[in-house]
Amino acid sequence: MANNTTPMSHQSQIDQIAERVERLLLRHAELQRTNALLTQQVDALTQERDSLKSRLSAARSRVDALLDRLPEAEPARKVSQ
Repeated sequence: MANNTTPMSHQSQIDQIAERVERLLLRHAELQRTNALLTQQVDALTQERDSLKSRLSAARSRVDALLDRLPEAEPARKVSQ
């Protein structure tokens, strides 16, 4: 009888291992898809950040140009009483 239970026990262990491997493979595939989506989001956000930095730089240049065009302010005079 011991010989009959041993092969069944091994088959059961093999089935359990196969099931775990299958679950790991599915999880791995899910993580790969998630990673790909996150990579796309990082790329999109990086492009958006670079665009905003460029726009900010251009706006600063325009403000600096406008400030350069302003006349020099005269110093405030003290009013004597």
